[in-house]
Amino acid sequence: MHISELRAKPHISVSGINSYVNCGLQYKFRRIDRVPAESISDNLVFGSVIHKCLADSNQEKMTGNQLDLKELQDIFEDYWREEAEDNKFISYSNGKDFKKLLFEGKNLLETFYRELPKEGFTILSIEEPFEFTIDGIDVPMIGVMDLVEQDIEGTIVITEYKTAAKAFSIDQIARLFQLTIYDMAAKRNGFGDCEIVLKVDSLIKTQKPRFESVYTTRTDADEKRAIKKIQEVWNGIQNNVFIPNDGSWLCGKCEYRTYCDNWAN
Repeated sequence: MHISELRAKPHISVSGINSYVNCGLQYKFRRIDRVPAESISDNLVFGSVIHKCLADSNQEKMTGNQLDLKELQDIFEDYWREEAEDNKFISYSNGKDFKKLLFEGKNLLETFYRELPKEGFTILSIEEPFEFTIDGIDVPMIGVMDLVEQDIEGTIVITEYKTAAKAFSIDQIARLFQLTIYDMAAKRNGFGDCEIVLKVDSLIKTQKPRFESVYTTRTDADEKRAIKKIQEVWNGIQNNVFIPNDGSWLCGKCEYRTYCDNWAN
């Protein structure tokens, strides 16, 4: 089933849970009230375009055709122009604009292209949708894995692509909720008898672009904690508990800032 079909049905997701935990009121505006956003972050659009490029690259690789660097950069430029050129809805960070992010994206992809190992894994699926159930929750957990591969020993390697302003620490990746959900989904959707390794491939937007791969795994204790977190979030949603996080660093670029300011009136 395509991810658009899964999203069309009642569900819960990693992005939804993270949104609720970061700011319950923003979750309500976006996912309950369906309030139109006032803007969209440049980081969100940029990250989405990078994901599309890497998915296209992996699709070509899966069919035996390795894109060269120029082809990859041209794909990025096409997607970026399609999504961002003359898009007044995008809220750019200080010092950023359409042209600067076009240049930045090409540089990031050059670093990714030169540093990513070209061989070693067999691609099993790209942009792989999933769903599974959690005890006590009436709707399925859904999501998409960026890349699922297998090494020569049969280990399943699940990759999540990230664009970020700085590198993730080992501890951050060890605690990344999203990866725990991928591990749970893989075990419940055909890979329960396989060893599973999780990997974050980060395209880091420093002055000199960097690429970094970090591997991790998950334990039964990690899964138990994730299930508890999902259940608690679900209970909050069902009981209409939507608390604003007024001190969040996300407030400055929140696409619902006006609605939030008027929330108590």
